[in-house]
Amino acid sequence: MADVLTWTIERRVMLAERAELLRKELAEIDVEVARPEAAEVVYGQWAEATDGGRRPSGIVEPEPESEPEPEPEPEPEPEPEPDPDPDPDPEPEPEPVVVGPVVLTPGAAGMRLVPDRVDGMGLEVLASDYRRVVEIVTDAGGPMMAKDVARTLGRELAPGKVEPVRGQLRKLADRGWLPRTGAGRYLPR
Repeated sequence: MADVLTWTIERRVMLAERAELLRKELAEIDVEVARPEAAEVVYGQWAEATDGGRRPSGIVEPEPESEPEPEPEPEPEPEPEPDPDPDPDPEPEPEPVVVGPVVLTPGAAGMRLVPDRVDGMGLEVLASDYRRVVEIVTDAGGPMMAKDVARTLGRELAPGKVEPVRGQLRKLADRGWLPRTGAGRYLPR
């Protein structure tokens, strides 16, 4: 009987020592986990302050831009002949913007694919893929997640296919085209 009692006490002491070692190891792991979490918070604050890096943060001063040299006047191009068999359901393209002798279209240098939304601005200023995303969210009538929009677009639900859609939704939300809830869902405007 004494042997059983001695064995039980020794076992309890050994397990208590092991538990103390595991507590110390857990505390060290908690510190390791806290470091990346703190980095995520700092990065998130930086991204919000700089609009995800799209606006200068003031940390690095941009180089001053040199003034462009005037370009020679381009020769007028002949008008293209009308297409005898036009596409029966053409997708309307955004209006090109004429700046001096240069014509800018969405995505060209100096023009955003998703401009900041202003009251009275229609979807025609958006590129076709962004316009389609806004139409899907609007037709849904309720909050939508990125994977729901990707599914409606006919994409696979793999992360590599959903993340670009999430990026489009976030860009549309950042520029005022779609409201975003705290849970990461997007609402029609």
